[in-house]
Amino acid sequence: MPMASASGGEQPVSASTPREIRAALRGQEVADFDREYRRTMADAAESLDLSGVVSMLQRWQRVAWSTQDDLDAHRHMLASADRLREGDDVATESWQQTKARLGL
Repeated sequence: MPMASASGGEQPVSASTPREIRAALRGQEVADFDREYRRTMADAAESLDLSGVVSMLQRWQRVAWSTQDDLDAHRHMLASADRLREGDDVATESWQQTKARLGL
């Protein structure tokens, strides 16, 4: 099966990728992925345009990579996002501070 073309230097998304992406997700992310995947596939079936599917899979692929790279950091990011969404203050640092902390 042909692979979808990648845009912006992203890795191509193969036909088997949705299953692999879903398998790498954790907790509520699985249900969120399933819901969005079904909606996006239904839209693609109506429009005969797979670009939305490719874009959605690339975005979720980044989430899956984030989860696999450092699960604790990923959970921390999700908790921070929840707190921000609720209007709580979340400690942040500037890009300069982040680079210095990481030795970049």
